Amino acid sequence: MDNDERFVAIEIKLAHQEHLVESLNDTVYQQARRLEQLEGIVQHLAEHIRNNAQSGQQISNDKPPHY
Repeated sequence: MDNDERFVAIEIKLAHQEHLVESLNDTVYQQARRLEQLEGIVQHLAEHIRNNAQSGQQISNDKPPHY
């Protein structure tokens, strides 16, 4: 294999690596955005639970009458 063929092979591998890195970067970015959304939901739910506990509302553990 001469030098030109080796350079072409290296360039092809590099192009594949660049594509893979871009794809992985996009995946990490999407996961970070989703994680931020989920953290916001959890924070909202925790606040909702705190507010209900402070207002005296309690979840009843009593069985419904049909039991």
